[in-house]
Amino acid sequence: MLPLRDLGPAEAAALLDARGVSDELRAPLLAFAGGHPLALSLGAAVAIRDGKASARWTPSQDVVATLLDQLVGEVPSPAHRHALEVCAHAYVTSEDLLRAVLPDQAAELFAWLRRLPFVESRPGGLYPHDVVREVLEADLRWRDPQGYADMHERISAYLAGRIREASDPEVLGAVGSLFFLHRAVGSTARFQSWSGDGEVYEDHFHPRDTESLVRLAAEVEGEESAAAVAFWAPRRPEAFRVLRRTASGEIVAFCSWLRLHEYAEEEAAADPIVATAWANARALGPLRPGEHLAVGRTWTRPDYQGASPVSDLIQWRSIGYCLRADRMAWSFMAMRHDDPMRDYLRYYDIHDVGEHAWLGGTEWALFAHDWRVAPAQAWLDRLNRLLLTGAAEPPAAPARRLAVLTPGEFAQAVRRALKNLTRPGELAASPLTRSRIVAETGADPAAALRRLLEQAVAGLAEDPKAAKFHRALAATYLHGAPTQELAAERLGLPFTTYRRHLLAGVERVCEDLWHREIYGAPGS
Repeated sequence: MLPLRDLGPAEAAALLDARGVSDELRAPLLAFAGGHPLALSLGAAVAIRDGKASARWTPSQDVVATLLDQLVGEVPSPAHRHALEVCAHAYVTSEDLLRAVLPDQAAELFAWLRRLPFVESRPGGLYPHDVVREVLEADLRWRDPQGYADMHERISAYLAGRIREASDPEVLGAVGSLFFLHRAVGSTARFQSWSGDGEVYEDHFHPRDTESLVRLAAEVEGEESAAAVAFWAPRRPEAFRVLRRTASGEIVAFCSWLRLHEYAEEEAAADPIVATAWANARALGPLRPGEHLAVGRTWTRPDYQGASPVSDLIQWRSIGYCLRADRMAWSFMAMRHDDPMRDYLRYYDIHDVGEHAWLGGTEWALFAHDWRVAPAQAWLDRLNRLLLTGAAEPPAAPARRLAVLTPGEFAQAVRRALKNLTRPGELAASPLTRSRIVAETGADPAAALRRLLEQAVAGLAEDPKAAKFHRALAATYLHGAPTQELAAERLGLPFTTYRRHLLAGVERVCEDLWHREIYGAPGS
């Protein structure tokens, strides 16, 4: 006996023709079964018998169950079945990933998976045959929706952690694996290929590449775009990444990710896209001290445009920048205004924000996300909700969006919150309950705000120079003195001295909390 391998596209189409499958049904059957002969034959038989089958055909649970019996068969235990389901959901499964989901038996289960006839390996881990992957996914999601959700959230959390902690070259794989979890929702599959392993690779920009990049930009976008590349490449070489064909080293695409902290006339004059990004940021939500905005651009040869290994790597790099960024307020991705990716980006909460840029005769839209309003974890949580609820369209906004306050607004809100420290209703209405420092606690907003204020006041006691400020704040806000005059009396201080200490203490609390709002908690 010889093993029957997957059929090629022409052979798969011939098998469906021989089974009498209509043209309308061919596409969904091929999408489900690929070239797997058994899956094609079984799917064709069922679809033909179903008089209502159409171009939207999907396999019934009877088909899924039959394929599971034929392709997978019995497994040794529920833990082994769970390991198979993890392998089906993830792009590639490593022992480390298994350990995050099944901590007690990861090594044993990984060894079992790699011996299965329908599981193969690639750099990074194991993956199952496409049909096995699809039937395991469909079965678990139908049979145990909560188990599916729990598994997905564990895998997603593991990959999000890898993105944050990985070395620079490992980021691409981690982001690609995260996107793969969402392959069946929105239009993700149209704009991600997860193919061409090793066909192209990402390389750092080297000054000797400048001429090639300028020439490529001129070829695909025109002289104005080439002039922008010539301006930025020597000034910000670290912002550029180059995509090369593995076989020849030829540059087939490149991208840039400019991190900009301050508006500069020279840069705006040299690059209309950067000038427009600054204009949009000023209009929609200006940067605060310590924040920056980023502008992403891509240049790709025509034969690699659309869904391709090059497009995959560029997208993964861009999202990796966003999820790893430190104090980024806005990200802007420049694309032609009629680019078909606009709806795809909307699913990922990246929107055309209005004012467009022009280079020569080409109109460019700037697709933006405010990472202060919906930071990285909120962005990931939203994607998970969309996947697990099966939403066809993304909601207009996350359920809870953060407030972006100026330094003055923030300080005013802190002063008011200190005065209302013992009034939960007033604290709940404070804009600080929608600030980063409160939202990141994950606790009840009013209670979390009160704890933060109390901790900030208590922290002053640790500084000998601020101990007198701490006493004034504690007497006034923590110990509930009915009036400031009574607080001064309890402290044994002249009222003017007490007021000076109190105001200085409030300013210190405002400064300390603002620093945390912008820069994060110590050690984060």
